[in-house]
Amino acid sequence: MKAKRFFLVIAMVFAMQQAFTQQTPDKWAKWNYLIGEWVGEGNGQPGKGSGSFSLSFDLDGKILVRKNHAEYPETKEKEAFVHTDLMFIYPDNSDNISKAIYFDNEGHIINYLITYAENSITLTSEAIPNGPRFRFTYIMIDNDTINVKFEIAQPNNTEAFKTYIEGKCFRKK
Repeated sequence: MKAKRFFLVIAMVFAMQQAFTQQTPDKWAKWNYLIGEWVGEGNGQPGKGSGSFSLSFDLDGKILVRKNHAEYPETKEKEAFVHTDLMFIYPDNSDNISKAIYFDNEGHIINYLITYAENSITLTSEAIPNGPRFRFTYIMIDNDTINVKFEIAQPNNTEAFKTYIEGKCFRKK
C-alpha cells in the first residue's frame, strides 16, 4: 500500500513538472521578457492615450494570448473612445513562433508574420491586394520598460510604414 502511494506521489510530481515545462518551453524564449502585465501611455493619430495589456500562455503553453485595453480622452476634434483587442501568437507548422492573429472592437482582423532582432519583436501583416499593411514592434528598453510602435503603410506603397501610435509601457509591479 505504501509503495502504491509513493509511486502515485512520484507520478503526480512528474506530471506537475511536465505541465510547468509545457507552459514555458524554450521556443518561447524570445517572448519571455514580455510575459506579464503592462501599463503605458502613448501618442499618435488617435491622440494621447493610456492603457494596459497582458501577455500570458494558454492551451498548456501552446500559444500566447495578448489582451489590450486603451483609452483615449475627449479632445476638441474627437469624442472619447476605448480600444480593446485580442491577439493569439502561435507556432507555424515547423514549430517556429512566427504567426499571430489579431482581433479588435473596431472589427479589424489582422494576420501577422513575426520577425526577431536582438532587442525587438516585430509583427508585420501579410500583404493583401489593395489593402494597407500594419507593423507592430516591441522594443525592449530594460526588463521593466518597453517601447511599442504601431505603423501603417497605405495600399499604394505597402513598404512605406508611417507611425500611427507610439508609446512606452511599464511592467506592473
